[in-house]
Amino acid sequence: MRKKSKLKYLIMGIIAINVSYLFINQQITMHRIKARIKDTTVEAQKLKSENEKLQDEIKVSQSDKYSEKLAREKLGLIKQGEVPVINGTNNK
Repeated sequence: MRKKSKLKYLIMGIIAINVSYLFINQQITMHRIKARIKDTTVEAQKLKSENEKLQDEIKVSQSDKYSEKLAREKLGLIKQGEVPVINGTNNK
């Protein structure tokens, strides 16, 4: 009768160890998944912010004032009746 009792405790011990292992493994996996979700959420927020900034830049670049500013700065164009001013420090 003692052998059955010892075998019963041995089997229950093995089951308890197995359940403990599965529980700990599951907790580790859940922790990793939560960390990945957090990292992905932070990255998504950064990309969203960058996207909004780029959308604003697109809106500004499509305006007439921006086109006029570029024409004045890059091409040196002036409006009719304006007198061009040449900055001597930029000529090298």
